[in-house]
Amino acid sequence: MIWGITLVLLSIIAVPSLILSKKPNAKELLEKIEPYQAWIGMVFCFWGIWGIISAVLNIGWLTVAPIWWITFLAGNIVSAALGFMLGFGLINKYVLSKNENAKEKADAIRAKIAPKQGKLGVLGLIVGAWMIVASFLFAV
Repeated sequence: MIWGITLVLLSIIAVPSLILSKKPNAKELLEKIEPYQAWIGMVFCFWGIWGIISAVLNIGWLTVAPIWWITFLAGNIVSAALGFMLGFGLINKYVLSKNENAKEKADAIRAKIAPKQGKLGVLGLIVGAWMIVASFLFAV
């Protein structure tokens, strides 16, 4: 259930325009989180990668609880991808700032994936909610 809750929270951070259209008073809270968004993204990227590794290491769940295993893997893939998108600025700043060529390539990649962040955030909300429900129904 923790994995699903964290994915929902990450998705809320990833799609602020969707949240603001539904709840205009959420802007203050999102502005408070904004300076930490990249760090939160990096943490969730590693959290998602760890979840993917955990899913692969526990592939035996596939025979016992296949729906839960697939849900767990899908949720962690979405978490890692959203975390990477949110933490991209931090990677660019600290890792790629010394190499101008790498920085230009990274900016080009970011320009390609940025429009997909909203869709992935909505997917994260759906998968996160399903992970919470599935944790009660199918968890090992």
